[in-house]
Amino acid sequence: MAKTIVVKQIGSGARRPQDQRATLVGLGLNKMHKTRELEDTPSVRGMVNKVPHLVKIIEERG
Repeated sequence: MAKTIVVKQIGSGARRPQDQRATLVGLGLNKMHKTRELEDTPSVRGMVNKVPHLVKIIEERG
């Protein structure tokens, strides 16, 4: 079974630079307090690290 992480959006993408909004969309997040379970890969971790003020890892599975 692949390792996954559960990511929650804690900040709004409004009034943010376009690349930060695009990163949220790439993670599948677009509304406050929405959560997504994503595969724990270096690319996903990099996207999360790019917007640490907007998202929070709430759980690591696997």
